[in-house]
Amino acid sequence: MRSLLEFRSIKYVLITLILLSLATVARAQDFQSDTPEHVIQGLQETFIQTMKKGDELGYRGRLELMTPAINRSHDMDTIIRSILGANWNKLDGKQQQKISETFRKLSIATYAERFNRYDRERFEIIEQRLLPRDQILVRSKLIQADGNSINFDYVLHQSKEGWLIINILVDGVSDLAMKRAEYNAILKRDGFEALIAMLEQKILQTEQN
Repeated sequence: MRSLLEFRSIKYVLITLILLSLATVARAQDFQSDTPEHVIQGLQETFIQTMKKGDELGYRGRLELMTPAINRSHDMDTIIRSILGANWNKLDGKQQQKISETFRKLSIATYAERFNRYDRERFEIIEQRLLPRDQILVRSKLIQADGNSINFDYVLHQSKEGWLIINILVDGVSDLAMKRAEYNAILKRDGFEALIAMLEQKILQTEQN
């Protein structure tokens, strides 16, 4: 009887070890699949899904569908700090929190406004390329029904949450550079509250379009 119990005990331990090993392998595979290219593919799949249901969802529905995907794929805090540059450190804690929250809302609202209708478009990943400072460039294009295409190139860096977008270039034009010029000009000329008011006005405009 004792030997039988010992055998069962050993068998239980072996099964437990095997299950733990399988779980470890599965986690490793999940981690390996979280590449910059995988992040962009997931984001663009959400875009297409949202576009296909655009009219049915309406603006609010598109906003709700896109919010988790944008939060998972974008490092909004790093983006807004990069946009403001030296001006970021001139803001107090409450101002930094306010502009970070407002910028995040505007970014998601802009996506919900622009990716609103489907006309047989599809995304295609072109390549993944290493950049300086351990950043990665994922080049892609949106191919339209008429065969024309728009280039969407994403710059990502690795954070504690994984690979996240810190800049987007549309047909070679840097979104970060455009916002840096616009935001800092308003901040310098009119002050912080004017910049927040401008961002909030843009959010309202996305709702009305």
